[in-house]
Order: sequence, then C-alpha cells, then structure tokens
Amino acid sequence: MAAYTRMAYYKGEGRVYKGTVKDVPGFDPEKDAAALRKAMKGLGTDEDTLTDILVARSNEQRQKIAGCYKNLYGRDLCEDIQSEVSGSYETLLTALLCPADKYDAREICKALKGAGTSENVLIEILASRPKPCIQLLKKVYQEENGRGLEDDIKSDTSGHFGRVLVSLLQAKRDDPSFIDHAEAKKDAKIIFDAGEKICGTDEEAIISILCTESRPQLLQVFQEYHNLAGKSIEESLKRETSGTLEAALLAIVACIRDPPTYFAEQLYCAMKGSGTDEATVIRVMVSRSEIDLQDIKAAMKMKYGTTLHSMIQGDIGGYIGKALLKLCGGND
Repeated sequence: MAAYTRMAYYKGEGRVYKGTVKDVPGFDPEKDAAALRKAMKGLGTDEDTLTDILVARSNEQRQKIAGCYKNLYGRDLCEDIQSEVSGSYETLLTALLCPADKYDAREICKALKGAGTSENVLIEILASRPKPCIQLLKKVYQEENGRGLEDDIKSDTSGHFGRVLVSLLQAKRDDPSFIDHAEAKKDAKIIFDAGEKICGTDEEAIISILCTESRPQLLQVFQEYHNLAGKSIEESLKRETSGTLEAALLAIVACIRDPPTYFAEQLYCAMKGSGTDEATVIRVMVSRSEIDLQDIKAAMKMKYGTTLHSMIQGDIGGYIGKALLKLCGGND
C-alpha cells in the first residue's frame, strides 16, 4: 500500500495547491539517518542538522528516515529527539515526524484531553478538512484510542456547537460535480428564514446546509444569500450566533470561500500582539506545509500587508524560530 501523503486527499478538489515542502530529489534515507544519529550521539546536540534534514524532507521521506534509523541503530528516532531537545522545538520536530495520516487524530486527541477542551483546534481541523480526510481521521482515531471520535466529542462538547462538530464528522458533503442553482436559492432562503427573518435563530437549519453541501454549491448559496439579504452570510452569522457556535460556522464559511485566507488569519492572530500561540503556528504550518503554505503566505501578505516570514522572525526566536523560518520557505 502506498504511503499516505498530505496531498493525497486534496487533489480531487479541483484546485492547484502550492506547499513549501516537497520530496527532495536524490533522497537517501540511510545517509539522513546516519547524519541524525551523529547529531544526537555523545555530548551536545547539533540542532542545525536536525532542522536541515527534518524540515526539508516530505512527510513520506521522514517516515523512511525513521524506518532506516530503527534498522541501523535499533532506536526510535522520535524518542531520541525527545530526549535531546525540549519545548516548542521538540513539539515541531515530533510533529514533522508524525505520520501524516495520524497527525490530525493526535492533535484532536490532545484537544479533548484533560481539563477543558481546545475548541479552536476542533474547529480548525474539522471545518477545513475534505471529506476523505475526515473519514480517515475517524478511522485512525478509533485505532489509536480504542474508542470513537464522535463519542468523545459528544462527551466533551454540548449544544449547537457540539452538533456542528458531529455533523462535520459525518463527512456527508455532496459530490461537487455540478451546481444546482434552484437548490442554492432554496437553501439561501432557508438560511435567511432561519436567522434574519425570525425572532431567534433556527440553528439546526443553518447547520444542516453548511455541513453537508459541496463547496461549489455553498459558494452559490452564499451568493444567493447576499442577493436575498443584501448582506454577506458572515455578517448575518455574526449577528445571529455567538461563542463557539459562531466561531465554528464562520470557520466553515471561511474554509469554503478560501482556505488559505482562513489559515493566514489563524497564523496572524497567533502571532499578533503580546505573546505567541506557538502551538497554533506549529500545527498550521506542519499540516499545510505540503498542501498550500505558499498560498497561505500570499494570502497573509494580501490581507495584512506583512509576510509570514517577517512575523515569525519578529515573534519566535531560538531553534524553533529557525526551523519555522525554514518551513516557511522564504520571505515572499
């Protein structure tokens, strides 16, 4: 069976994606494994070598390096790295080494563990992943945790927010092969009647449409909604909903409209002002590095007038900063 790659389930969406990480030509996993072992053996650690190799290789190539490392030295590469480095730098390197088909499942598991739930992580992953990725996510989560993701989400979330997440987990988005204009007008009116037209909001009607229709169909629904209401669907959702439900529905709309702009906003908000949410920066950059990080960089420059490279440079120092700059792939 061919190795899963982060691009594997995005090619059917009809868009051209541009990541910052690709397979390295002339790749030699044994040579890389030997270099990594040398970088960690004995006193001290050569962090530059760890960064140069692990950031520059694709996830599929990293899995081959880890396999060679175990064969050559009888050691687990990820465990050795965890014993040599710490903090956010360790988080980044272990994220890069995590098999791509398991990364989302492990991030969601972390978000659901312990006191409180990291709703922003659940929203980001479930709102942005295409149907096949959600299906794989549920399968891997079950295999790794011995229980269903839907059950865990139901036990950790509630209300309409929980229903949005459970609905997204069903991975029921329709076939995007055509647009039904009459249906789009009908759905736009249902959303309008459920929100702007009545006192109170019929959240169930809105959730059903936003979580099940295809991207092309929803784009047409958004246009029809604007024609009907005289305002964007985002404006209405901000007026009619609040809290985590508002955040989830707006994330769905943003990811339908333009995923790179959505992720550019996540990265910008994680680094603006005082303090930096390094966990979000790492999660977004690792998960999108082979998909559309170049597009995200362009979206950030367009929306905020600054570059991802310059934001990282100004906010994150040390080995983690150097590694993220390399993952970023240039100041453009």
